Amino acid sequence: MKRRLAHLVAAAVCLALATPAAPALAAAGAPSAAEAAGATGTAGSDDRGDRSDRTAAGQRQRALAALTGAGAVSAIAEIRDRGGVWRGASGVADLATGAPVRGDGRFRAGSVTKMFVATTVLQLVGEHRIGLDDSVEKHLPGLIPGGAHITVRQLLNHTSGLWDPTNESGGIFPELFDPAVFRAWVADGGLRRTVTARELVAASAAHAPNFPPGSEWQYSNTNYALLGLLIEKTTGRGYGQEITRRVLRPLGMTDSLFPGTASTIPGRHAHGYWTIVDETGPVRKTYVDVSEHNPSWAGAAGELISTTADLVRFERALLNGQLLPPWLMREMTSMVPTDPGAHQLDYGLGLARYQLSCGPVLGHNGGIFGFDTQLWGTADRQVALSYTGRGDDKDEAAQLAAMRAFLETAFCGGR
Repeated sequence: MKRRLAHLVAAAVCLALATPAAPALAAAGAPSAAEAAGATGTAGSDDRGDRSDRTAAGQRQRALAALTGAGAVSAIAEIRDRGGVWRGASGVADLATGAPVRGDGRFRAGSVTKMFVATTVLQLVGEHRIGLDDSVEKHLPGLIPGGAHITVRQLLNHTSGLWDPTNESGGIFPELFDPAVFRAWVADGGLRRTVTARELVAASAAHAPNFPPGSEWQYSNTNYALLGLLIEKTTGRGYGQEITRRVLRPLGMTDSLFPGTASTIPGRHAHGYWTIVDETGPVRKTYVDVSEHNPSWAGAAGELISTTADLVRFERALLNGQLLPPWLMREMTSMVPTDPGAHQLDYGLGLARYQLSCGPVLGHNGGIFGFDTQLWGTADRQVALSYTGRGDDKDEAAQLAAMRAFLETAFCGGR
C-alpha cells in the first residue's frame, strides 16, 4: 500500500485537485440510515426562493450528498453570492453516536491556513517591513542553509526547493499507512507530540534541497514554517496572534482560532477519522477517531480551526480588496504552473488558481488528520466545503471525484 502522507497533511493542494478523476462518481458504499438522515440543505434568509433557486439548491445538496455517498463520514458547505447564502450538510458528526453533522460546526482547515499567513506577510510587505525579494537570510540569519539565495517570494509560491519533512519518507512521520506502525505510533503518543517550527526547519535543513531556488515548483510545508517565523521576527508576535489581530478580529471571524499545541476542537464539530486498511487476510477497514491531536507539526502551514461561514467571509474580503491593496493582490495572483505546460492548477503567493469548466476560481485546499477542506471563489461567489473522508485508495478517489463535482456544481451549475 503506497498512499502518500500528502493526502492527510496540509500539503495536498496539487495532489487533491490535480489527481486524475475517478472514472465515475459511484459510491464506495451506500450511506447508513443515520448518514442519510443527516443530509440537509438550507438557504440563507436572503434566498429569493423562486423555482430556479430551489433547483440550484437541490443540485447543490445532491452534489454534497454524493460525498457521503462515496464514503465520507460527513460533508458541510456554504456558498455565498449575490443571490444570498446556501448552506448544506450531509452525513454524521460522529460514527459512535450517529448524530447528524451540523453545518455550523468547526473543523480543522489544514492548508487553507496558508492563505491567512500569506495575506499577513503581504500586509507587512505593504508596510515596507518585509520585501518580497528579500532573502530568508536577511530576516532569519543562519536558520536554513542557502538562505541567502531563497527569497520571501519563493517561500510564498513554493519555488524555494526546500525539502518537506511532513510529506516525505524519512521525515517526522513513520510509515503511517502500515497498520502496525500506525497503531504503535498512536500508542507511543504520536498524536499528542509537539513539533516546533524550528524542529521542522532543522529536519528540512538536514536534507538536500529538491532543486535550486526559483528553478521549479514543489509544495513544501517548510516554506510556511519559515514564513510563520518571519512574521514572529518582524512583528514580535506569534503568527497566530498577528493573523488574529490583522484578519480574524477585523472580519468578525469569531469561530476561528489557532490552537497551537491544544489537541481539542472547541464547541460543535464533526469527528475526523484515520482508516487502517489491514490486508493481511480478508481486507478489513478500521476507522480511528483522530479528531483530537496536537497540530503543532502543521503550524503556520495548516493548524487553523474554522467554520464554513468564517472561511467564506475571509474569501469574500480577500477577493474584494478589503485586506490587500490592488498592487499586492496582483502580486498574490501572479501564478506559476504546478505542472509545466498545464494550467489546471497554478500557484501564486499562498493562493492557487483552479480551472473549472466555467472558468478559474481562486483559493486553496487543506488536508490534515481526519479533515479535508476546500475554499474557492471569485469576487461574486465564494464556496467553502469541509468533509471528513475515510476508506482505502478506491474510496478516497471516489470522494475526490465527488469533491470536484461539488465544486463544478457550486460554481458552474445553474449559470
